[in-house]
Amino acid sequence: MAEHSELQYTAEHEWVQVDGDTATVGITAYAADKLGDVVFVELPAVGSDVAGGTVVGEIESTKSVGELFAPVTGTIAETNDAVVESPELVNSDPFGAGWLLKVTFTELPPLLSYAEYSALIGE
Repeated sequence: MAEHSELQYTAEHEWVQVDGDTATVGITAYAADKLGDVVFVELPAVGSDVAGGTVVGEIESTKSVGELFAPVTGTIAETNDAVVESPELVNSDPFGAGWLLKVTFTELPPLLSYAEYSALIGE
């Protein structure tokens, strides 16, 4: 997994790693910390089309339920079955084993840099 500064971010506290026409998506450590202990993850079906900015899944914790947004428009290429089976990976390794989905994108909207995201969350 890339260094955090090499990733791009959304205002919805997701990280995006772009490789060719594929975007790997997860939630940031900040979001995982704010959610608390994640107990359930619902991800979209592989092959489904998603539109950037729309809700595509759900992350439930002991404190609250958070929505997972698609940061890009495209088709779900892969989902991380490991986080469905072991949701705690979202907390323990949000930038690695806790990734959520991969999207083959047709449109890549402007995303935040590490510095912009850090400023957003006040770090």
